[in-house]
Amino acid sequence: MESFASGVKRNYYGKGDTIVYRLYRDGNVPEGQGAVFGANVLLLIYGDAFWPTYTTGDNTGLIATDSMKNFIQRETLNFAGSDLEAYCLFLAEKFLTKYPQTEGAQVTATEIPYEGIGGGSVAFAPAGPERARARVEMQRGGDGLRVVEARSGIGVFQLLRLRGSAFSGFLRDEYTTLPDIRNRPLHMWLDLDWTYTDAGAALTKGAVTEGVRRLVHEFYSSFESGSIQEIIYQVGMKILEAYPAIAELRLEGNNRTWDTVAEVGDTRGTYTDARPPYGCLGLTLRR
Repeated sequence: MESFASGVKRNYYGKGDTIVYRLYRDGNVPEGQGAVFGANVLLLIYGDAFWPTYTTGDNTGLIATDSMKNFIQRETLNFAGSDLEAYCLFLAEKFLTKYPQTEGAQVTATEIPYEGIGGGSVAFAPAGPERARARVEMQRGGDGLRVVEARSGIGVFQLLRLRGSAFSGFLRDEYTTLPDIRNRPLHMWLDLDWTYTDAGAALTKGAVTEGVRRLVHEFYSSFESGSIQEIIYQVGMKILEAYPAIAELRLEGNNRTWDTVAEVGDTRGTYTDARPPYGCLGLTLRR
């Protein structure tokens, strides 16, 4: 089920998994951008004008979801930026201007990342695995259009640390089989998203998102932890300290530590992918 920052909607509809790539093919790439901009877009709209199609099948004024797909893909050519926050804002504003019967629109975009092979600008390969995302909800009001929510995020980091991770001292009873672990190879996933102190603070040409990405990588490589909970708390506090424009930060870590096949002390070992189930740990931090 989809949700909206402005509250529960009696009805909404839209188009998801709309894939689009904008390419600068001639090598003339605007400063600060990449030659490949790829996104997976979900556009949802709501309003009383669309209620009759639910109750009587009357589609007068209804915008077909196929038209939404065409709108997203064609208008991406007219988007001059490269950050997802500005992209979502661009699509939402343009859609509400084009279709006045729409009371509100929510646009969610997840990057489809590519990087130049060998640092070049002609050949590219998929990047990742983490992918930035953004969501903007915009509504029509008495004085024009207003942004209800601007949210950014990155998911899902897949992080491996060879040493410097422990998990011990937890409650032990008849259900406990896990031993105390003082120095494990930790494989975890991390998903995070955040809101801003105001909508304008989201428009940084992607600087906040890229900065958060770097901070997570640097922190994970340097921090020795006693639990995944400690990791997500400490990295969350570092993010809030580094980026005053972030108002609320949500983090979720998954324990995906690999199963041990054989080890020689703490020197070397062989491992395999973790079996389900997995541990899930969440945290919300606010200023």
